[in-house]
Amino acid sequence: MASASPVRVRFCPSPTGNPHVGLVRTALFNWAFARHHGGTLVFRIEDTDAARDSEESYEQLLDSMRWLGFDWDEGPEIGGPHAPYRQSQRMDIYADVARKLQEGGFAYECFCTTEELDARRDAARKAGKPSGYDGKCRDLSAEQIAAYRAEGRDPIVRFRMPDTPITFTDLVRGELTFTPENVPDFGIVRANGAPLYTLVNPVDDALMEITHVLRGEDLLSSTPRQIALYGALAQIGVGNGTVPAFGHLPYVMGEGNKKLSKRDPQASLNLYRERGFLPEGLLNYLSLLGWSLSEDRDIFSVEEMVAAFDLGDVNANPARFDLKKCESINATHLRALAPDEFARRLVPFLFPGRGPSDAELELLAKAAPLTQERMVVLGEAVGMLGFLFVKPEHFRVDEADAAKVLTEDAKPVLEASIRALEELADFTPEPIQATLREALVDGLGIKPKFAFTPLRVAVTGRRVSPPLFESMELLGREETLRRLRAAL
Repeated sequence: MASASPVRVRFCPSPTGNPHVGLVRTALFNWAFARHHGGTLVFRIEDTDAARDSEESYEQLLDSMRWLGFDWDEGPEIGGPHAPYRQSQRMDIYADVARKLQEGGFAYECFCTTEELDARRDAARKAGKPSGYDGKCRDLSAEQIAAYRAEGRDPIVRFRMPDTPITFTDLVRGELTFTPENVPDFGIVRANGAPLYTLVNPVDDALMEITHVLRGEDLLSSTPRQIALYGALAQIGVGNGTVPAFGHLPYVMGEGNKKLSKRDPQASLNLYRERGFLPEGLLNYLSLLGWSLSEDRDIFSVEEMVAAFDLGDVNANPARFDLKKCESINATHLRALAPDEFARRLVPFLFPGRGPSDAELELLAKAAPLTQERMVVLGEAVGMLGFLFVKPEHFRVDEADAAKVLTEDAKPVLEASIRALEELADFTPEPIQATLREALVDGLGIKPKFAFTPLRVAVTGRRVSPPLFESMELLGREETLRRLRAAL
């Protein structure tokens, strides 16, 4: 298995659609493992499927890696000794390896049609036998091959699996054995000459001298095929002859204990970015999907995870994605931010597509601490603080809140508040509160809850907002009175 050479791991996603949180968890474990051991993280793009891969998804992948804080040692934009790191740019390498495998007797041409394969699989299933490829084309004569070619058949290339069991020690699951009847010969090159994942992935691992392969449990069944292929690659002089150690990470389950798929709404990384999750909060939660720092501690930094990360602590059992817990952990990280850092991270949400002015930044620095303990994700800042940064003519009160609160009964409250605040000399929270309490609670005999709610909706636009009197101070006397009059 793996030698004592320096740790080299790889993260090799396909650029198809939005990144998936399960993919992020795999990237996190590989990155943490590499950093823990002072090793190398190879970032490789598996983009051989031209029909599904897109340049937009490729750019999105790189952007996501940067946002999450994952740095890589070899790969796109950095290069390295095994470049290029996009499989679409390595096709000549795969063609050469496939040729050498055939010449060495490790692979062969298979002329079976899809219909023939389906018929034989159905017959095998009905007979209670394994339904994998039956080896029909394993030992064709030159005459048989010529006859198939004369029929116009285009062959795929299959790898010849050994006739002995394959045993390996999974770093998460322990020793596993696969018998030959359960791992039949498999395709490595399509009939049109395009290489398949089953070839390109192990070839790149061999050439890039990968020492550990950490990937999802769904790929476990392909591991014996890859191990056999590594052996063949060593014999034809591809790579350094090292077979990586494998660790298969547990499934991430969604609702109803089903595997979280790309189609699940909570699976998209972009969703969490758009809502305003912190990278460190999201990564903290994702690390708990199959691993833990200690039994009694759920909150920790990425640096603490790296320092403690051990594959021996990864749990083989499926992990369920719990959005509420993810939000709770993110809220804890959000509240732990220094006030100026918290304010800085709010900027893209409150001022999308533009840079705030110095006055707006000064106002934000004062307003942000009022909401930090109340927020779960940064995106909530738009609802909580947006009222401070809109031009007077663009300010709007939430229609549902207005309908419930700014009724006929609110008129006396608004009128009395306007009169009281017009005469207030010191427009700071304590005098504002004392003045309004005297005018509304004492003067009109209204309970504070009913007295202040209409003011909150009139001034901030919503029933849920930062503290009312501090909000009024931040808005200033003139704008506060303008909004109260508008509410009338």
